[in-house]
Amino acid sequence: MLIDMLLPILRFTRIRRGFVRAVFCFGFMVCCLFFTGFAGHAQSTPVQKIEGLGKGTALLDGPWQFHVGDDAAWAQPGIDDTAGRDGWEQVTADAPLGTQGHRNFSGYGWYRKHIDLSTAPGTKGDVALYIPTIDDLYEVFWNGQKVAQFGDFPPHLVPYFGVAPQTFNLGPIRSGVLAFRIYKIPLSSVDDGTAGGFESTPSIGSPDGIAHLKANFQYQWLRHSQIRFVLTVLYGLVALLSLTFWFRDKEQKLLLWVGIYSFMPIVELVLNGLQLQVSSIVLQAIIQPSIQFREISQWFLLVYLLQLDNSPRLMRWMRIAAWVTVPAGALDGGLGWFVSNLTPATFGILDAILTFFILPVEAFPIVLILMARFKRKKLDAGRWAVAILAFASATWYSTSNILLQGCRFTHITLGATMSNPIFQFMGNSISVLLILRTLLFLSIVYAVIHWSADYRKKQGTIEQEMKSARELQQVLIPEELPSMPGFAVTSAYRPAQEVGGDFFQIIPLDGKDSGSTMIILGDVSGKGLKAAMTVSLIVGALRTAVRFTSSPAGVLAELNNRLFGRMQYGFATCLAMRVSPHGECVLACAGHPAPYLNQQEIDLPGALPLGISADMTYPEKSIQMKEGDSVALYTDGLLEARGPNGEIFSFSRLDSLMATQPDASQAADAAVNFGQDDDITVLTLTRLASGQRASTRFTAPNPVQA
Repeated sequence: MLIDMLLPILRFTRIRRGFVRAVFCFGFMVCCLFFTGFAGHAQSTPVQKIEGLGKGTALLDGPWQFHVGDDAAWAQPGIDDTAGRDGWEQVTADAPLGTQGHRNFSGYGWYRKHIDLSTAPGTKGDVALYIPTIDDLYEVFWNGQKVAQFGDFPPHLVPYFGVAPQTFNLGPIRSGVLAFRIYKIPLSSVDDGTAGGFESTPSIGSPDGIAHLKANFQYQWLRHSQIRFVLTVLYGLVALLSLTFWFRDKEQKLLLWVGIYSFMPIVELVLNGLQLQVSSIVLQAIIQPSIQFREISQWFLLVYLLQLDNSPRLMRWMRIAAWVTVPAGALDGGLGWFVSNLTPATFGILDAILTFFILPVEAFPIVLILMARFKRKKLDAGRWAVAILAFASATWYSTSNILLQGCRFTHITLGATMSNPIFQFMGNSISVLLILRTLLFLSIVYAVIHWSADYRKKQGTIEQEMKSARELQQVLIPEELPSMPGFAVTSAYRPAQEVGGDFFQIIPLDGKDSGSTMIILGDVSGKGLKAAMTVSLIVGALRTAVRFTSSPAGVLAELNNRLFGRMQYGFATCLAMRVSPHGECVLACAGHPAPYLNQQEIDLPGALPLGISADMTYPEKSIQMKEGDSVALYTDGLLEARGPNGEIFSFSRLDSLMATQPDASQAADAAVNFGQDDDITVLTLTRLASGQRASTRFTAPNPVQA
């Protein structure tokens, strides 16, 4: 009975004991968590002990105290920088702030590290500091005293990037606080937000040890830059040869653009690859437009190499694109000048707007290659290799740049992945873009060499044709002028090119007009070999015509019938004049400038030039030359000579010139000195007094001159 009565009590007591035990355990756990959390919230500041430092160095690794913002008191050793208090936290120096909870960091920040250092016996007391990279500028303090600075802080901002590690002598320091005041410039449109602060761990040590660290860095930098230096030398060699050959023949614009394209990597290496300690604001202001020049030179190189330069519309759009991208690139690169006066948001917006004008035209090579393919250009294998590699390079480059835009907001990492190296070769980083651009450059060199060989072959053919044309010119312009009894004759010929379109003939007549002379002077529309071939046709027809008629009008009518329908929309002006030994002259004109008699222009009836209309008739006019009278015949190249300012020789100057009664050479030289623009031919006849000996004189450039 007693047992039955105690049993409920024992059961209740067991329950109560379990309850009390559970409450106690719970309270103990809460206390542990509380004190653990408190300890984590207010960790003591670590001190890095460096004992027995000799001639070597020690990494300043482990935790650093960090605070966002700027306060001069944070340089002092006595402040409480315990992590968790007053905004202080712990970070490491082996990774940027963006990977340690401060993504998209810009502006000011402070690093602090407590150091307890002792040196080995017998070593010098001075200690030096080795700082690999800090984004973007910094000041160094030891126990509250500034001991070093790299760059200038706002408002006179002078940041640096891509420079060698910096070393500073701290003197005989021992125990204290090493503090860094840093500043990260506002982020650009391609920043991924992971940068800021230390990029890798600094070191402290003896001056000799720190100097050895820097020398080793320079050695490794040179070793890792071998391929870039070799390629740049190759680019420079091609640039030098291309520009040299272009200066010798400035018509070869392909060589000009190959030279510019090959020269731009040298500019980029100097500005961005030689660790120049020049303000990154200045460098960026130069680098960004140079990138645009590199892209533009590639456009024009492809245009001439793919034979697209015969499209005026394409060339016009390319020039417009160039005029848009170069100023946009210059403005984008020059934003750094105003970064101190802009908020980070404003800086980012302006950078994005200017980049918007640059990115689309980076794909211009793709458009050119598609046009060449669409137009089914018949190109050799070398040029198609250039087209394929240019397409791949432009696609890769423009795609990666587009993906990098705003990547800190989109979190798309493909653009960065495309830009990263894919393997190492002898310590050199090799990326896909480097491979594509190297192959593109080599294919351009091959294609240009092949083009140059073809060009030399074509030049040989052209030179042979020009030689033949010069030989033909001997027929068109007579080597020896026949004597005209009773007259002194002078003539001068000045072609605008090696072969001209002017012609004149002095042909003694037979038959009833025996003793008289037919003089024909004319000008074929156009210049060069085509005009010379037309002149050869005219001279052949002319010599045939004078066998059947001694009438100047009849000669012109015969020439017109021969030329009509055979000049491919061209024409020829001509003046025919029959001169007797007694000074009787009969003239007929086919659209040619009227000759001068002494100081006055002869009034001739007008008529159309040869070859324009069939069955034309040409009226004649007779004049009588007295002893001492002079007649001057000329082609319109004399009248239309053009000076440097674009002013033509004009009739007023021609009247003044003829008033001096010059010989043919003097008249031609006056026009040439004024500014020759077309072929110039002048012929003068002066009637001699009875008993004077007839003479002829002809001047022309070699090899025409006899």
